[in-house]
Amino acid sequence: MVISCWGALIRKLLMMKPKVVFVLGGPGAGKGTQCVKIVKKYGYTHLSAGDLLRSEQSKEGTQYGELIDSYIKEGKIVPVEITIKLIKKAMDEKMAQDAAKNTFLIDGFPRNTDNLNGWNKQMNDHADVKFVLFFDCSNEVCIQRCLERGKDSGRTDDNVQSLLKRIQTYMQSTKPIIDQYEKEGKVRRVDGAKSVDEVFVDVQKIFDSEN
Repeated sequence: MVISCWGALIRKLLMMKPKVVFVLGGPGAGKGTQCVKIVKKYGYTHLSAGDLLRSEQSKEGTQYGELIDSYIKEGKIVPVEITIKLIKKAMDEKMAQDAAKNTFLIDGFPRNTDNLNGWNKQMNDHADVKFVLFFDCSNEVCIQRCLERGKDSGRTDDNVQSLLKRIQTYMQSTKPIIDQYEKEGKVRRVDGAKSVDEVFVDVQKIFDSEN
């Protein structure tokens, strides 16, 4: 009887452990657009590391708001420990509302080896990385899309000079993360140069086979 109860408890804890899909790809590769579709069809919760940082920064009297603000104003990278704590907090809050909501898309993270090492150190026992959804898209297509987006989005970083810097950063910092997960057999590669609907057809095949 005791063994049976213990087994049930273990199953419950495993069920509640967050299951994470990292969503990576260059600027303009279509990550945000596809995440909206994945959330709608598969019920995942979409978390953007950048959005979480900006949200915390804008709140008064929060634990990390002023610290994040000072780092950004000085042009420094926010310590990965803070980013991960915000991600974990967002996941915990979502699962506190509904324990069954334990599947998460984490968009634009990890961005570099420091991010990956921080995640492995802080989160290995708290979340399972199911796979990395990688939108593979040429620099030319990404730049063109971002320039088009910049006409309406008002984003100050959607200009040629900023885009070239962002792509250079991506190639230097994020690509090795994808290569690392590829060695572990965890990368699911999608041709991001296709139309939005065509890309989502490929995305659905991946999620249907993984679920």
